Amino acid sequence: MAINIDLLARICEAPGAPGYERKIRELVLKELDGLADEVRVDNMGNVVALKKGRSDKKKCMAAAHMDEIGFIVTHIDDKGFVRFNPVGGFDPKTLTSQRVIIHGKKDVVGVMGSKPIHIMKPEERNKAVNISDFFIDTGMSKAALTKQVQVGDFITRYSSLMELGDCINVKSLDNRASVFLLIEALRTLKTSRTKPAYDLYAVFTVQEEVGLRGAQVATIEIQPDFSFGLDTTIAYDVPGSSPQERCTSLGEGAAIKLMDSSVICDYRMIAFMKKVAKSKKIKWQTEILAAGGTDTAPLQRMAAGGSIAGAVSIPTRHIHQTIESCHKKDLEACIKLLAACVCELDKGDWKF
Repeated sequence: MAINIDLLARICEAPGAPGYERKIRELVLKELDGLADEVRVDNMGNVVALKKGRSDKKKCMAAAHMDEIGFIVTHIDDKGFVRFNPVGGFDPKTLTSQRVIIHGKKDVVGVMGSKPIHIMKPEERNKAVNISDFFIDTGMSKAALTKQVQVGDFITRYSSLMELGDCINVKSLDNRASVFLLIEALRTLKTSRTKPAYDLYAVFTVQEEVGLRGAQVATIEIQPDFSFGLDTTIAYDVPGSSPQERCTSLGEGAAIKLMDSSVICDYRMIAFMKKVAKSKKIKWQTEILAAGGTDTAPLQRMAAGGSIAGAVSIPTRHIHQTIESCHKKDLEACIKLLAACVCELDKGDWKF
């Protein structure tokens, strides 16, 4: 299968900071037209798409979060420089000279600035940078800027998608790559005229980056028997990394999560996913993420009695930086793996 680069670009480039997912939600709703039997939006803003299965005796839920790490305007000084707080986790050293968009009455582009190295004191050059050291320069006076921007407006990164060799390079692959994955898995089911084993709830969640919030409420409502978290994971396969640090590697296939800091995946689901990948000749690798969590945790714990949970993870370099990179073949493998797994859940061995 070929990756739909145009769709992936539109998904990644759309803004959607936590709590401000409206524009990416609108895009998702448009793409879901004709791919599901029912589509709705819950009170938190999660998009819930139901694809009816061969049986309705059990429920399966697959979740990909729509939100991206961003910022919120906290102050505009007398010269028009904007101060901000992060919404989600950032490494401050990645912010220097980053272009951003402030989503006010109209979108305003700005650049993040800080004290130039030329005028830093020696002790300042060796000091760890803080987010509070940065400001946003829009090139506008306060009078002009405040006609468009106010405290409380959200800010997202500015980046267009590029293809670099076999890789995709753009902002917000965490987790728009999984939004793309879930949409394309639904499209695969439609084009192959294959039904999932059980009713499949494809959920595009909100506010994951600030505490897995959307997935919690969606799981409480849906009460799935089986669940798949869909997210990116670290591919630290670059110069300077050691084998035990790599977590995953680009180009080595879909990652089957074993655990992260918030979840230990069900060993029955892990065995099932490996078996499906092998039988379908889908390239795969395992993932153990030492720090960080995903929607997989609430998917497992927020259903009464718990759900049998696993995760399909997309290996990604440069996570939570200005841009992120993933491999086209890994994306293809993830789409195939999810589509195959939801269709064969009735063949799994779920006994303890």
